Amino acid sequence: MKNDFNLNNYKISLGTHRDKDVIFFEFPNILSLRNQLRMKLKVQWSQSNKKWYALDMPQYRRLLDLPLEAAGEKLMDKIHPVNVQAFLTMREELILRGYSPNTQKVYLSEFFQFLSILKHHSAQNLPVEKIRSYLVYCSERLKLKEATLHSRVNALKFYYEQVIHIENLFSAVPRPKKPSQLPKVLSKTDLKKMFELTENPKHLLILKLVYGMGLRVSEIVGLKVKDIDGKRMKVHIQYAKGKKDRYVPLPHSIIDELRAYYRAYNPKEYLFEGQTGGQYTIRSVQQVFKNAMLKAKINKKIGIHGLRHSYATHLLEAGTDTLFIKELLGHRDIKTTMIYTHVADRHVDKISSPLDSL
Repeated sequence: MKNDFNLNNYKISLGTHRDKDVIFFEFPNILSLRNQLRMKLKVQWSQSNKKWYALDMPQYRRLLDLPLEAAGEKLMDKIHPVNVQAFLTMREELILRGYSPNTQKVYLSEFFQFLSILKHHSAQNLPVEKIRSYLVYCSERLKLKEATLHSRVNALKFYYEQVIHIENLFSAVPRPKKPSQLPKVLSKTDLKKMFELTENPKHLLILKLVYGMGLRVSEIVGLKVKDIDGKRMKVHIQYAKGKKDRYVPLPHSIIDELRAYYRAYNPKEYLFEGQTGGQYTIRSVQQVFKNAMLKAKINKKIGIHGLRHSYATHLLEAGTDTLFIKELLGHRDIKTTMIYTHVADRHVDKISSPLDSL
């Protein structure tokens, strides 16, 4: 999105304020310049620095023509020199293999935790016994949860087997057993109540589309206006998880709301855009869901991904074939989709207890 205010009026610098990375602005004390800045970014006044500032976020960097920070950049100074090259090589390999920015961030963060423990010891020459000991330390001393342990193992496995090509190194490293958890879903009654009490039309449309098309939160914020085909009643979900595209049906019941939203908000590129342009943030969507849950007084511990789980479960209960649901959700493996058979009521309500036959 092209800037429509003159950046030359502002002296921009990067820094920290209250332990957070921020972007500072210096400019003449002119009301029009201050208001112009406030219209584009969420800025606050720092009394200690005598400057206006905004949180350092990718969308603000794009708006201000600042370079986007490479994944793991802030961690570099905290790594012992002996392992800096290992970290850089890991990052390069993740980029060359086309891993998503989020995956790069997670892998590099987990690898950094490992390097922090090693200190001056070289990661490249570490024997497998030391890696096993480190993972035991993560489990017993740090008390990391299974999901975090799996993430850390994945990062280390990637480095040793994909970056420095030590084959089958992790065959001797057992993975922590994942707890068998069923997806959390909302009833149709809860969903109706949530939708009825969400007054903001933009927020309501977000919630309805996430549920009505079974989207991941990353997919709803990445949805572009051009992806919606109103004539064919289909929506093109591009570059989804695993870089896998798919089409999903556009709910007929949403058409009038979608058109009214478009007339009111006139989105330029992304269907849902932030105040400064560009796509709506994942955090904002998560907050929309949280607020809707509070208004509806639904006291379940469930995140916005529960809307996607609810979509799949309700489809299954309505008799939709599991293979169709797999394609609609963009799953690679049918086993992932089959988990919804454990929470759907399609068959359970037809089963009678043996007690009833006595």
